[in-house]
Amino acid sequence: MIRFAAPALTAMALLAAPAQALDLSNMNEDERSAFRAEIRSYLLENPEVIIEAIDILEQQRAEAEAQADYALVAHNADELFNDGYSWVGGNPDGDITLVEFMDYRCGYCRKAVPEVAKVLKEDGNIRLIIKEYPILGEASVLSARFAVATLKVAGNDAYKQVHDALLEYSGEVNEVSLRRISEGLGLETDKIFETMPSAEVTEDLTRTAQLAQRMNISGTPTFVLDDELLRGYLPAEQMLIMVDDKRDKG
Repeated sequence: MIRFAAPALTAMALLAAPAQALDLSNMNEDERSAFRAEIRSYLLENPEVIIEAIDILEQQRAEAEAQADYALVAHNADELFNDGYSWVGGNPDGDITLVEFMDYRCGYCRKAVPEVAKVLKEDGNIRLIIKEYPILGEASVLSARFAVATLKVAGNDAYKQVHDALLEYSGEVNEVSLRRISEGLGLETDKIFETMPSAEVTEDLTRTAQLAQRMNISGTPTFVLDDELLRGYLPAEQMLIMVDDKRDKG
């Protein structure tokens, strides 16, 4: 014959009773203690339930964050995709837009270069927008000013050359090294350097920083793929799968 302690019987009765009987505010102290003891005993005997609950909570949190990110992209779509000053490459008429917030001194931004290039080459119908977001110190800001000034002075092709050169450059960034890069590319170096401290360049960088702050972007690289915010480095294969999925849904 199986015998149960009184507290356990009380808790079992509560669990078997209608839902309103489980209102802790209506329990006396003995009932409440018995109920809590049964819960504790169950969790100790079945710890996988705690792990399952944590997994569900993390999934719900991730889904909530993803929905919040979708809303951020939708709310800031015009500034993301049509700001009028950021460099546009890839296929300018592509049906999918990939925006990259990047910093020239960011190791993962450098790691992402061949991945982004592979995505653009293999797909052929993706519009790429580069957002200069220098967050890693003075060298980052100087590099970004140099790139933005080049875009304003010499246009898209020159910007792309400077952009690639800065991502490949591993030395100290200063006026001497930037002049060397500019002169090596045959650009109007003096004019670019005159433009770097201009209010126009400052405004572009400020607008991008404000956009990043509104979108809770605190690291680079951060991508916006059409309607989705992607925080961090992604391999080309994963991005290409996401592109195909977006087209299928569209």
